[in-house]
Amino acid sequence: MCGMLQTVKSPLAVLMELEQKALRLLCSNLIQPATRVDLAALLDPSVFADPLHRVVFEEICAAGEIPAKHLRALLPARITNRGFPDFDLSVFLEPNQVTEAEIEQLFSSVLTLVELRHGDEGAPGSEN
Repeated sequence: MCGMLQTVKSPLAVLMELEQKALRLLCSNLIQPATRVDLAALLDPSVFADPLHRVVFEEICAAGEIPAKHLRALLPARITNRGFPDFDLSVFLEPNQVTEAEIEQLFSSVLTLVELRHGDEGAPGSEN
């Protein structure tokens, strides 16, 4: 029974994992800079529950259409300047090599966050 409890994730833990995977994709060399900008435009900072994840996303958006290598070089200073001095970029970059299935999971995470954003837009009491 204890083993079963360890495998059950809370909704917040699932959301944190989705956020991290989406940011991994946006920080990666797997996509072109223009694709990064297009994917980021589908999202909104409000879908990121974790403050660090939200700041990373905002800085990715602010960087615009630049190569991933340049983005990776800029992010640590930008994130530190936003109040996260212990920021560890490797969380969003590891592993360097991914399988086709992992790429699908990363894209799926972005799509799930997009659905969360657009699902909230039509909800009563939601802010647009």
